[in-house]
Amino acid sequence: MPLHILKLSVGAESVDDLKGWIKQRVAERKKKGERGDHIHVTRMAPKRETEVLDGGSIYWVIKGQIMCREKIRAIEPFRDKEGINRCRLVMVPKVILVEPRPFRAFQGWRYLQDKDAPRDLEKMAPGAKHMPEELRRELRGLGLL
Repeated sequence: MPLHILKLSVGAESVDDLKGWIKQRVAERKKKGERGDHIHVTRMAPKRETEVLDGGSIYWVIKGQIMCREKIRAIEPFRDKEGINRCRLVMVPKVILVEPRPFRAFQGWRYLQDKDAPRDLEKMAPGAKHMPEELRRELRGLGLL
């Protein structure tokens, strides 16, 4: 059973902001001749790497709600130029909308059990991905989505 990672998307105002940021980062990597993956660098490497790599995703919290996810392709611990241990989370650069769910702010990242992860939006409410994000948030707040 996969284990997921939950992370705040600091600075993103919407899923579209996050998508734009990912697209820009992937384009920069390709321009440098690197892989076209989306990479997020963290300070701490997941100790439960095997479970995360067994189909896990990174779930992004945007403006106080879990809104989307990206599948994690690899976890690459490394040491930076200053000698500090870090970790690359390598994701498939495809954002998948999920059932919006409120989540309080936190630092770093957290594990998210598969049984507790929000369902993909397309599976739970076909066509909802075409609604504006604010409408999806409001419907979720009213318990209608």
